[in-house]
Amino acid sequence: MSNLYTASATATGDGRGGHTRSSDGVLDLDLAVPKELGGPGGAHTNPEQLFAAGYAACFHSALKTAARKRKIDLTDTAVTVDVGLARTGTGVGLTVAIEAELPSVDETTAHELLEQAHQICPYSSATRGNIDVTFTLA
Repeated sequence: MSNLYTASATATGDGRGGHTRSSDGVLDLDLAVPKELGGPGGAHTNPEQLFAAGYAACFHSALKTAARKRKIDLTDTAVTVDVGLARTGTGVGLTVAIEAELPSVDETTAHELLEQAHQICPYSSATRGNIDVTFTLA
């Protein structure tokens, strides 16, 4: 596989309660453990939010690519990704729920586009077989 782009970030401090910064300095954030996990929560992000944001953007792009390949115009669309932490038999794992707003297409076509996007999206490829991913239409 030929590498097209590499993003680099470094975490310091107390892991989930520390700090993260991208190599170019564009991302430069304090992290906080959510209240639901026994942390202070507050005005800082956490790894699950960062993963959800990246997955949502990537999946939305894949969805638009799938539509373009089928000559379907998607307008006023949105993708929301919920990333959860769940207990597994061996510890803690991730869950992902993807909700898509596709007001310009019928339900059957929307589901087909979701499946096609799931095959195109690099995040979906990375999580396939490792994380339970569900889809819904808004």
